[in-house]
Amino acid sequence: MPDAGPALSLRDLSKTFPGTRALAGVDLDLRPGEIHALVGGNGSGKSTLIKILAGVYDADPGGTIEVGGRGAAPATGWTPRDAFAAGLRFVHQNPGIFLDLTVAENIAVGAGFPTGPAGNVRWGALRARTRELIDRYHLRAAPDAPMRLLRPADRTMVAIARAFQDREENQHGILVLDEPTTALPVADVELLLTALRRFAAEGMTILYVSHRIDEVLSLAGRVSVLRDGRLVGTVDAAGTTEAGVVGMIVGRRLEAGAGAGPAPEGARPVLEVRGLTGGPVRSADLTLREGEVLGLAGLLGAGQSELLRMLFGALPAVAGEVVVEGAARRFRGPADAMAAGIGYVPSERAAEALFASMTVRENVSAGSIGRYFRGLRLRHDEESRDVVAAMREFLIRAGSDAAPAFTLSGGNQQKMVLARWLRRRPRILLLDEPTQGVDVGSRQEIYALLHRAAEAGTSTIVVSSDFGELERLCHRVAVMRRGLIVAELRAPHIDEHRLTELAHRSEEAA
Repeated sequence: MPDAGPALSLRDLSKTFPGTRALAGVDLDLRPGEIHALVGGNGSGKSTLIKILAGVYDADPGGTIEVGGRGAAPATGWTPRDAFAAGLRFVHQNPGIFLDLTVAENIAVGAGFPTGPAGNVRWGALRARTRELIDRYHLRAAPDAPMRLLRPADRTMVAIARAFQDREENQHGILVLDEPTTALPVADVELLLTALRRFAAEGMTILYVSHRIDEVLSLAGRVSVLRDGRLVGTVDAAGTTEAGVVGMIVGRRLEAGAGAGPAPEGARPVLEVRGLTGGPVRSADLTLREGEVLGLAGLLGAGQSELLRMLFGALPAVAGEVVVEGAARRFRGPADAMAAGIGYVPSERAAEALFASMTVRENVSAGSIGRYFRGLRLRHDEESRDVVAAMREFLIRAGSDAAPAFTLSGGNQQKMVLARWLRRRPRILLLDEPTQGVDVGSRQEIYALLHRAAEAGTSTIVVSSDFGELERLCHRVAVMRRGLIVAELRAPHIDEHRLTELAHRSEEAA
């Protein structure tokens, strides 16, 4: 790649879907050897831009893509073959590795297995090629190591090595990383970031897409911000702050989040759990009061999510008692829990809560569709009128209530799922990772919706791996470890650092 000029230059990049302008005239330059961050809210156009670069989406006419001074090519008609030939390589949030194969076998998935004249696999040649990549990328692995035994950050590193194995020099390629740390434990995040800094120092150009602004500012040299499909601006990371970047993302200054404050005085219990046991949960005790937001904090696998599923009847309890509104309950399934006034939003929104191919109207009204039947006829006009009103109430941004759910951003999809439950006015709402994959603006709106529901009397239990979120959102937070509730903090003494300390301390004391 020539020394002069940008490593990647995009000009007037636009993309229009039916009823939606996803990108509008974006210009972007990446310098050789820099880590350039691309940030923006859900629906801002980040994913669309990446898919155009990868040749997955066809851009609108007029835009160009130029890589390494090779001359500008029309973005319309740019194919995956063009992207690969230009040296663009992509590693996504799910890096596409195979846990039951070895490191060498995962490398071969990218370029093919070397074979002899009879078609037999030349395992020695594959191991030798893998060792070269291990040395080049400083991988902490051996060719025959099962991927399952590697740390998550090292798995991502194997995916990067696999993507660049056909190139002799790193500086002749551009690595596009799309939310690579979302599923990584905290300790592994820094391992990956350290490796990326080393790659950039060796000359690799990196386009880094992330929701995590603090992470971006510690890693990137420059940060470009998209909002509503347009480039808001590009700033030097060293000369800006997290608040400054967030302000560019949402188009306004966000106030610092205050905690929820103390629990409502004298509120009566709406849920009492005594000795609940099932799955990894062991003898859990808790009380939830009317209008209260109760958080569940803990390390991965501590049992928080399973506790929610038991309370919703989706996971059988083998012992213990659940009392709702003063009456003992034994839920045989989610239908029983719903009849008792309990709602549940799972962490796997796309797989378990969203009807992606259905419209916004159908998704929002799915929890109360019975109210629109008159005899055997569904009153679509009445349903549409109510859903349009719900879209305003719950801040759901879509072209219309007839828009397919998959066209909405992650934040708007989550608000749509929340609206489905909150329109039922549940007595108890169970939320598992309610802002996972949601941009900062939508996250603040979801907090406001939940606080408003609490003021109206809905009691909520929230599971979140973001302890800062629990600090901002909850009246109380219970800490779980290995299926047990081991500590509790109450507002205004809820602190994310203290929650982290309690979660890890209890683990060390085990």
